[in-house]
Amino acid sequence: MNDSGVARWTVLFIVATAMMMGYFVNDVMSPLETLLEMPRSEGGLGWTPTDYGFFSGAGSFINVFLLMLFFSGIILDKMGIRFTGTLACSLMVAGTLIKYYAVCTAPTGQLFGLPMTVVFAALGFSVFGVGYEMTGITVSKAMVRWFTGHELAMAMGIQLAMARLGTAAALSISAPIARHFTLSAPLLLSLGLLIIGLLAFLVFCVMDKRLDYTSGLPNQSDSDEEFRWGDIGVTLRSPGFWLITLFCVLFYSAVSPFLKFSTKLMVMKYGVDADIAGFFSSIAPFGTILLTPLFGFVYDRYGRGVTLVITGALLLTVVHFGFSLPLHSSTVAILLMITLSIGYSLAPAALWPCVPKIIPLKCLGTAYSMIFFIQNFGRAIIPMLVGRANETDSTYTTSMLIFGFTALGATAVAVVMLIVDRRNGYSLQLPNIKKKTELESEADD
Repeated sequence: MNDSGVARWTVLFIVATAMMMGYFVNDVMSPLETLLEMPRSEGGLGWTPTDYGFFSGAGSFINVFLLMLFFSGIILDKMGIRFTGTLACSLMVAGTLIKYYAVCTAPTGQLFGLPMTVVFAALGFSVFGVGYEMTGITVSKAMVRWFTGHELAMAMGIQLAMARLGTAAALSISAPIARHFTLSAPLLLSLGLLIIGLLAFLVFCVMDKRLDYTSGLPNQSDSDEEFRWGDIGVTLRSPGFWLITLFCVLFYSAVSPFLKFSTKLMVMKYGVDADIAGFFSSIAPFGTILLTPLFGFVYDRYGRGVTLVITGALLLTVVHFGFSLPLHSSTVAILLMITLSIGYSLAPAALWPCVPKIIPLKCLGTAYSMIFFIQNFGRAIIPMLVGRANETDSTYTTSMLIFGFTALGATAVAVVMLIVDRRNGYSLQLPNIKKKTELESEADD
């Protein structure tokens, strides 16, 4: 069944829709920072930049400190894509419901020195974060299952593009919706979108079940190739795995947290009107919608995966050091965001299809989860550092330098990855699409 192009691309659209809804909700409160920091008498919640930084990092709390993201990968490899994806989508709905309660009812008082609104919103974001990251690793394994030997990088690129469409939409429309209705209105919309994503994934479950019966692929739960605890060692002994993991920590710590602060950056440093600042921030994710599938196509056809990763990290480094300069033109901001969109497309388009070239399919979910788990340390810590930096340095120079050196570290790791690939023969520089003769040879085996 996965030899059918129609079936493959239908599955891609369905699971990417579920992921896109999650990405929308993940960034739906990013453009609301200035509104959240307004006094309650003016319709805000009276948060401080430190409160907002704590909330922004909360999406990784349960995943990191309770090891949930690590266990998510084991659940995926033991229980299969269908069970894990359904659970993940349900957790995203539950977490967003808690977050909606926090913003809608705005409870008063403090807990652990934090306003109750921050505590409840952070709790909801933490629960959502478990489902959000679990969805990411589940969709990634689904893509490998359905597209191996075919257009894997392009499929992952389109999946990422649709996810970034969710991010771009959140950055663009969240603030106007909140200003014209209520502060909780974007979260109410988020709940509706997540329910749509859950229903879409249930449709995928039906198609994936048919794949077990029609194509001769083993059932994920009772296969001889089923994940075993000893398989974790296969992953941990791979130098390629650790290089990809370290790159992800540094690269995504320089992108995802930046987007959460970028709307206010546009307002405070570049004088952009608050109602349209989100559109400036959305340039990066909107650009990736077209560019990520394009670079995925390039990797599928012509290879050079690590070269694409290095180039993307270099562009990201240039962008953040550019934002640290004392330049206050909105034109400069637009050009830097466009450059960011190119770098943000190049690296992920080639990076994620590299993982199945290093790690066997049976423990791929655990590998992805360990990558995301370690990556979440950066995504939890960097927003807190940046939030505090912005309180002491209103010019944003310090915070942009934090992002810049983080991206520079990612570039260095990518160069080492190229050296290790040549030494270990991972074939990361080779194309993903196999010739017809190769596929027939594998089928005979």
